[in-house]
Amino acid sequence: SQMESSPGLDVPYFLTETITAVLSVAGNLFICTVILRDRKLRAVVTNHFLVSLAVADVLVGTVAIPCAQMADAGLPRGQPTLCLLMLCTLLIFTQASIFGLLAIAVERYISILKPFQYPSLMSPQNSLLVILSSWVLATFIGLLPLMGWHKPFPSDGQCTFNAFIEDTYEVYFNFVACMLVPLAAMLVLYSRIFLEAKRQIRKVAEREVDVSRHARRRRILHKELRLATSLFIILFCFALCWLPLHVINTVQLVCPSCPVPSPLMLATIVLSHANSAINPVVYVFRMRSFRQAFTAAFSCAWHPLPASTLGKFCTSGLTLSNQLELASRNSPLPGK
Repeated sequence: SQMESSPGLDVPYFLTETITAVLSVAGNLFICTVILRDRKLRAVVTNHFLVSLAVADVLVGTVAIPCAQMADAGLPRGQPTLCLLMLCTLLIFTQASIFGLLAIAVERYISILKPFQYPSLMSPQNSLLVILSSWVLATFIGLLPLMGWHKPFPSDGQCTFNAFIEDTYEVYFNFVACMLVPLAAMLVLYSRIFLEAKRQIRKVAEREVDVSRHARRRRILHKELRLATSLFIILFCFALCWLPLHVINTVQLVCPSCPVPSPLMLATIVLSHANSAINPVVYVFRMRSFRQAFTAAFSCAWHPLPASTLGKFCTSGLTLSNQLELASRNSPLPGK
């Protein structure tokens, strides 16, 4: 994200960013806890990528937002290398989120369009390798300014994004190559996913002979489509939160004399960081496993001595039916 050129502590901005950081950390730690504490959820490959995305969002709340707040105040002064490293953390976590979203889109594409190849292509080992590779690549891309792709260090020694990060890196490389191209690829993948899922559902409906087998297949397809829709909403929210800031950066590169009000710039920065707090909300409202875990967490909080049924639910975090549902998500579809 980009910092205003004349630093100084903006109290409303500081408070809003602090609230965003707290919500991001709390919400995404909840998502990680729900997945990691349950064996059935850990077995779902999609959730491996969701944990990686949640970790990036936790780091936004614990590292990136405090760094942005410091840069808003022009800190640290007179330490250009430390300043560059601090600003690069913003770029690393953003890029890790983009690669995480792209990996999720590819995983969903394989699940629906190549269900019989899914177990071999998207094994847990392969998913972890993809996650590790995406983080290494995101780190390399984010650290490029520290490696030399930056402006000459300002004479006043103040740490601001505009003063250090090259506009060409921010717009042509970080925005166009590393954000717009992956976003375009994800839109193509999700378009193919929705078209294929609807085609298969219609095909099953037209050829129902063995009702029980086809009914099960249709239920699986509906679950796959619902999951893909939820993940597409996450992608849409990411684009909605980050594009305004990058559009302003592009306008400033093309038209350096065009004024950009400081409140507008700070608002787009807050919006970009707020994306890290939005994802857990989407998970809870759109995905049954997280919604049930969220309900269970509050039930346990309000019932210190729960009944046996509630106690079991609080311990496992999932109902048996939900566990069976999750187990079926990675199962290949029945024969065509």
